[in-house]
Amino acid sequence: MDYWKKSIQIRNLTVPRFMGAPLDGITDSPFRKLVRIFSKEELLYTEMRHVRAVVTPKGGALALKFDQKERLLNFQVSANTPEFVPAACEKIKASGVDSIDLNIGCPAKNVVSSCSGSALMAHPKKLEEILKTFRASLPDMPFTVKIRAGFKHENAVEIALLAEECGVDALAIHPRLQTQKFFGRPDYTVAAKVKEALSIPVFFSGNVVNFKTAKLTYEQTGVDGYLIGRGMWAKPWKLLEMKRHAAGEEFELTRAMILDVALTHLDYMIEHYGMHGLYCFRKHLPFYIKGHPQASKYRARLVQTESLEEIKEGLREFLG
Repeated sequence: MDYWKKSIQIRNLTVPRFMGAPLDGITDSPFRKLVRIFSKEELLYTEMRHVRAVVTPKGGALALKFDQKERLLNFQVSANTPEFVPAACEKIKASGVDSIDLNIGCPAKNVVSSCSGSALMAHPKKLEEILKTFRASLPDMPFTVKIRAGFKHENAVEIALLAEECGVDALAIHPRLQTQKFFGRPDYTVAAKVKEALSIPVFFSGNVVNFKTAKLTYEQTGVDGYLIGRGMWAKPWKLLEMKRHAAGEEFELTRAMILDVALTHLDYMIEHYGMHGLYCFRKHLPFYIKGHPQASKYRARLVQTESLEEIKEGLREFLG
């Protein structure tokens, strides 16, 4: 069977090769519901939340607020100690997700300063303790991790092997160091070495924005799957587009279809956040209206209004 038509097995989950990556403030519940209009089977990741936040009443209520139609759902967390892991896992399992992912790759300063995210790659013994606590807390649920090439120095293969030894079911790699953030070319050689070293599925994260870049990544790394992040921003149809292109099929969207998506997105935002959703939607607006000679004029007008109907009317006027 053709590689692109095969699914991936993550413990008891069977998922397609293209997945929706976590983007903080972007791939929230309203956006994931939009993705489900186009892609029913693909695995989607939640935004990252610290295990400590998950177990607090307010933080847990916000983090675990999602619609069951968003599944298959991989709930992503960060941790810098095993202390809150068992309680967080119990709450997350009870919410009805399909798997849990530990982020060992986030490069953000506020995350690594607490020895979470990619900072854990510089502390293998601490990481091992955390990984074993997760595995013991998730005896029957798929447990995945996301790593980088390393923190300050490359050690991706070492950390990947440690994760596999601790019972992780699949691993995603973003092959840049923490110091590189999201700049520079991903190091495909590092990803290829990780793939060769492991027997569990390996996913690639970083600069895969369409089928052409996914195909190039496969040719250079041999990975099993692809986390699509920035390429999906304001494009909830992206996973379907890539699936169609992988099958050699065409994929087109009309302005009317994009308008419908934008209006539905805005409705989902209001439904999820209340009227605060109006402000949350502003960061998505430029992506829906870009590429038009008058885009800057519309953007300036729509991001300043506090009227829901004015935004809807502006979108209809622009995209209709």
